Amino acid sequence: MIISSIGQGMLWSILGLGIFMTYRILGFPDMTTEGSFPLGGAVCVAAITQGVNPLLATLLGIGAGMCAGLVTGLLYTKGRIPVVLAGILVMSALNSVMLFVMRSPNLSLLGLPRLSDVFRGVTLPDHYDTVFIGLIAVIVVVSLMAFFFNTEFGQAYIATGDNATMARSLGIRTDRMTIVGLVLSNGLIALSGALIAQNDGYADVSKGIGTIVIGLSSIIIGEVIYGELTFFQRMLATVVGSIIYQLLILLVIRIGFDTTYLKFFAAVVLSACMLIPQLRKSLKLTTGFEKNGGAAARQEAAL
Repeated sequence: MIISSIGQGMLWSILGLGIFMTYRILGFPDMTTEGSFPLGGAVCVAAITQGVNPLLATLLGIGAGMCAGLVTGLLYTKGRIPVVLAGILVMSALNSVMLFVMRSPNLSLLGLPRLSDVFRGVTLPDHYDTVFIGLIAVIVVVSLMAFFFNTEFGQAYIATGDNATMARSLGIRTDRMTIVGLVLSNGLIALSGALIAQNDGYADVSKGIGTIVIGLSSIIIGEVIYGELTFFQRMLATVVGSIIYQLLILLVIRIGFDTTYLKFFAAVVLSACMLIPQLRKSLKLTTGFEKNGGAAARQEAAL
């Protein structure tokens, strides 16, 4: 079960990396996540049931998620609709899109090919195929993200998130950067949805509920554990945070916690992780050693 949770954590980490592009870089939560995640799975599974190769079906799922991000970006930049509301509108509409694609609220892959079939001819212990697929996906995604952010275009994207006004003064088209960010972000989120749908063996329109909490938990757990990090290290920390989150879920299940209330547990974990930095600051303020050190530093700076 631990190996299975690690594999699941890697697949879910791609969701966290997608949210990282909007939440941490552009500075806003994109609610399209809860629609593009199950959309990626729905399109992928529906394509496989029609005889499409699983790899191509996965790419179709990514394309569907990118289209969802594009619509949100256009509503936000051209329609001047607040980004949260734009995301909610698209998320609501995607529910009907998924029903149209699958022709039912859920769709099974029972007896149909999946990406994990690549390892069918290789003798692997149970659940290790999930780990290998997750590892390959993470390496590819993190490498592409690192390459993108090291390009001139990627640096302009980061500048847009840091200070949009300054970026515009430098001639950067911030609206275009926002649209690109939402497109790429939701493409990654849909990829995560497609991979998880294949791993679970089915797609469901309700799978997106609470996914933004899971993604944010991955980001924040990694940041809380490792503290100050470089840009590349923050992406890796998101992957580690996702694995830790899945292991915490496993621990809760093994303790005997009712799985019906896992969404509540996810919200508690996220809230606790977000409070830890503030608690650290509060503890430092109440520590005499920190106070004296701070006073000495101020005196030295004044001199």
